[in-house]
Amino acid sequence: QVQLVESGGGLVQVGGSLRLSCAASGRTFTWKPMGWFRQVPGKEREFVAGISWSGDYTYYADSVKGRFTISRDSAKSTVYLHMNTLKPEDTAVYYCNALSEYGGRVGLYVDWGQGTQVTVSS
Repeated sequence: QVQLVESGGGLVQVGGSLRLSCAASGRTFTWKPMGWFRQVPGKEREFVAGISWSGDYTYYADSVKGRFTISRDSAKSTVYLHMNTLKPEDTAVYYCNALSEYGGRVGLYVDWGQGTQVTVSS
């Protein structure tokens, strides 16, 4: 059974920082590249960042490049998203999911977690 649990969201001012966490069940996490996504009401869910199964390689959407960093801790089956220099347009519900391949921008599993809300106030 796939299980993804996101946490760490909150209300932050422009220019602030947050660290999101995604706890994944073993089958979801092991040997799989992982990604972060975000969605605002009325829009499609969009890709934010991806990381290889080893954690050695990462890639980002242009809108967050240089401000966000994705990382993973295999011992804890957890993926993180470190967000710096936050902007109002980063406001969204953030989700994690496995990726079918490194370099992909589509979630692998149909069952998404509940997400975590990030709100950036100006």
